[in-house]
Amino acid sequence: MGEVIGELLPVALGVAVSPVPVIAVILMLLAPHARAASVAFGLGWVLGIGAVVVAVAVAVDPVDDTEDGDPSTLAAVLKILLGVLAVLLALRTWRGRPHPGEDPVMPGWMSALDTVTATKALGLGMLLSGANPKNLTLCLSAGVTIGTGGLSAGKTVVAVLLFVALGSCTVVVPVLAYLVAQQRMQQPLDELRQWLTVHNAAVMTVLLLVIGVTILGQGVAAW
Repeated sequence: MGEVIGELLPVALGVAVSPVPVIAVILMLLAPHARAASVAFGLGWVLGIGAVVVAVAVAVDPVDDTEDGDPSTLAAVLKILLGVLAVLLALRTWRGRPHPGEDPVMPGWMSALDTVTATKALGLGMLLSGANPKNLTLCLSAGVTIGTGGLSAGKTVVAVLLFVALGSCTVVVPVLAYLVAQQRMQQPLDELRQWLTVHNAAVMTVLLLVIGVTILGQGVAAW
């Protein structure tokens, strides 16, 4: 159990520190009708992460059938492939970074977040958490780690819940803080949004590169 948790922690950190969803939820919180949309977005984010991790963990669990309990060859190959993919995404993110003197360009759909409905916010949260290539790679890795960890059903549930909680904290915590102290949170949230907008590419490049190399190393070690 401890080994699985140790492997999950950096991956969950990578999901949590994804700048785009954090910026998205902050924009919702700064909109005129913030409560319903931001809560729905946070729920969608949690559901999206949980769905991917659970599906992968269930799918790969039967392949871990070696007598000595070591990860199977298939699990090692999956980790190697996911590690390589994360490194490639890091390189693509760095190459797409704004050059000196250029303003960072965020996705066009963010301009409509101040009027997004709760239903659309729920779907957007699930899309960004479960279908975004960067997060999908990390969630797939977490699912493989949990599914091939040789855990009991109860420990598997604990591992999934821990990963989802850590991976969702940077989206859920601002929502909860805003609901508790709306006036005091507006300025800090806006300052955080500005910082993440400027450093989006650098943050994601470093995270994806470090996590990708870590996952790749785990796969090679288990080969």
